[in-house]
Amino acid sequence: MSNTIGGLALTYADWARRINDDGSLANIINLLSQTNEILQDMLVVEGNLPTGHKTTVRTGLPQAAWRLLNYGVPKAKSTTAQVIDTCGMLEVYSEIDKDIADLNADAPNFRLSEDMAFLEAMNQQMAQTLFYGNTAVNPERFLGLAPRYSTVNTANAQTANNVIDMGGTGSTNTSIWVVVWGPNTVHGIFPKGGNAGLIANDLGEYTLHDPNGGQYQGYRSHYKWNCGLSVRDWRYVVRLANVDITSFAGSNPPDLIKGLIRALHRLPTQPLGVGTEQVIGALGAAQDHTMELGRTAIYCNRTVRTWLDIQASSKTNVLLNIGQFDGKPVTTFRGVPIRTCDSLLNTEARVA
Repeated sequence: MSNTIGGLALTYADWARRINDDGSLANIINLLSQTNEILQDMLVVEGNLPTGHKTTVRTGLPQAAWRLLNYGVPKAKSTTAQVIDTCGMLEVYSEIDKDIADLNADAPNFRLSEDMAFLEAMNQQMAQTLFYGNTAVNPERFLGLAPRYSTVNTANAQTANNVIDMGGTGSTNTSIWVVVWGPNTVHGIFPKGGNAGLIANDLGEYTLHDPNGGQYQGYRSHYKWNCGLSVRDWRYVVRLANVDITSFAGSNPPDLIKGLIRALHRLPTQPLGVGTEQVIGALGAAQDHTMELGRTAIYCNRTVRTWLDIQASSKTNVLLNIGQFDGKPVTTFRGVPIRTCDSLLNTEARVA
């Protein structure tokens, strides 16, 4: 299955292959995607601003009218609003003693193996920001999903229509997310004229300093990742909030299957599987001019994923299945892959 949706949005790995012909950047991207599954799915678009992306979102539909013979109908138009999503700059320097690296026959690969801890830290921080980033609290970051879907009260926010309350009331909650990645739905962004994904710069030999001010020769690497998130159509994200993880082993656990069914029915179009969606005509047949919406995925943490897999092992369950996705075994729900994200907390406060 191709990762390219309509030629407009690509994954980080796609961008890396297009930008860097020697493949070095692509190797780092592949390392990151192995430790966090959301990076395999998230499509990325180059922003139209040096600091992010300005997009026009539809806020209302035009009102049609029934017409009588010899009478006209009033003019109608949709309503839109422009939204600016900013990018955050995530950076770190890695340093290693030159003599330690030179003891190995392959110093570059040894340095990369030592840098994996830095890459994993950046991975976790990026994934956590995708879900929980709040520019009102941390303006240097970007706005994630949770602040956009932070209430079940439709009087407070339109997005509350896509927040489903799973009943948890304490502070031992987690969330399950359904996201349709696509150029017209939800996608990552990077600044105009910048590079997609993580930028790795080998700064070579450098004079380093120990905690006491002593100097020694070492190698320094610089890693930088500029990224943001654009939700062009809020209807293509659904949050199952207030999933109490302490109730799974009890006598009245949350019904995850019914919750996922409700979540998929909140999407404007039902997923046809893990690939490209189609707009279905009134008579049920696909139109000649199908609209590519994106790829759908379900995100949960390891605790929820474990219980879903336990339920999937039941022979009476026909909605959860163990299948193949990108050549790997994965649990699917009605054909939509369920992806593990350790950055989803088990300590979320109640969403009200």
